[in-house]
Order: sequence, then C-alpha cells, then structure tokens
Amino acid sequence: MGGVFEDKHVAVTGGTGALGTAVVKRLLDAGASVHIPVFEGRELEDFSMRDEVTLVKGIDLTDESSAARFYSSPPTLWASIHLAGGFAMAPLMETSGEDFTRLMRLNALSCFLSCQCACRRLREGGEGGRLVNVAARPALVPTPGMAAYAASKAAVLALTMSLSEELAGDGIWVNAVVPSIMDTPANRRAMPDADPAMWPTTGDVAETIFFLASPNNRVSRGAAVPVYGRS
Repeated sequence: MGGVFEDKHVAVTGGTGALGTAVVKRLLDAGASVHIPVFEGRELEDFSMRDEVTLVKGIDLTDESSAARFYSSPPTLWASIHLAGGFAMAPLMETSGEDFTRLMRLNALSCFLSCQCACRRLREGGEGGRLVNVAARPALVPTPGMAAYAASKAAVLALTMSLSEELAGDGIWVNAVVPSIMDTPANRRAMPDADPAMWPTTGDVAETIFFLASPNNRVSRGAAVPVYGRS
C-alpha cells in the first residue's frame, strides 16, 4: 500500500547526518524516492540506507555548477529538504572574517543554491512542490558566542520568508524549521552533564519536516516552526 509520498521524488541535502537519517527513513516509509548529494565518502560510513536511496557523489552545494548537477539528476521533483550546513561557535573577538564567511557559505549559500536549483525543477514539473529549510534557535533567540552562526541561520530564515512570497504563485510552499539542541550521540558526548530528555529527538524534528514537505501541507508557507522540545 502506497504512502503519501508514493511516486514522488524528494531531494534531501545533508541526508546522511543524524537528522538527515531520520528524515530519509520517514520519507522512505511513506513511499518517496529519495535523492541525496554526497560531498565526500566518509559521510556514508554510518549511513545504513545507501541501497534504498539515490546517492550523487562529489557534490559541493556551495558551488553553482555542482549544485545544478545534483538537482538535474532526479527524473522529477516534488520536494527539496535542506539539512546541509555547518556549526561553529566562538566569541566575537575570536571569530575571523574567514570563519564568518565559511559559515555563511555552508549555511546560507548552500541553502540559497539548493532552493534556486530545486525551484527550477519544480517549475518544470508545473505541479507546485515544497521547500523546507533548517534554521536554528540562535537565529531567533540571542545566544552569546554564536554571532557568526546565528547570522548565517538568520539568512536562511530571511531567504525562507522571501521565497515563500515569491514562489506562492507557483504553488511552491517554502517553510523552515528552527531546532534547538537535538538529542544526538554527538551532542550527548559534547554535553555530558545536560539532560537529553529536554531536547527534541531527531525523529521529532523529522516528523515536522515530513509534514511541511508533504502534499498534506496544503496551506502552510512562510513559517519558521520552532522544534525546541522542553529545552
């Protein structure tokens, strides 16, 4: 029996990471054909679904031609979910211009190019579609030591809001989720004294992304959805 994504192709950047794995599993369970860009081979070391998805290797989402190559690979496209990015934190006086630019490229530029390339394919299909971006709580809640990271994720939110209006006439809904710290093995190791029960799980966040990307989302666009759990 088919699911809500039956016969639909979905691109998931960052699809081999902790959150990406949860999103991809949810999509596969709902019948989606999932396409994932891979920058380097080590991304696949802990990824168990490589035989169930289409992997496109050697993709740099901060490069226009490389991003375009990835988005030209699916036969059609219904949704594109943008999880790829980077994280770093440091006080203002210890953050270089290079550090700032790196985060803007990893988070804002990769999201911009993914939205642009996906939009081209969605318009070709003529049936609308869904774009889902991932911001972060520091973009909305002032957090010391994260000026560069927060700025890059605030750019993702601004892009989301602008595109939600620009693409509405095409039936392309653009939304963002705004996670806090998620319960992942890496975060547990980094914060051993924290209570992970306060954090949303990757499955929780994936469920919100799943709805925003699905045909069942008939009216929500331009949203920045907090996925904070109890934290």
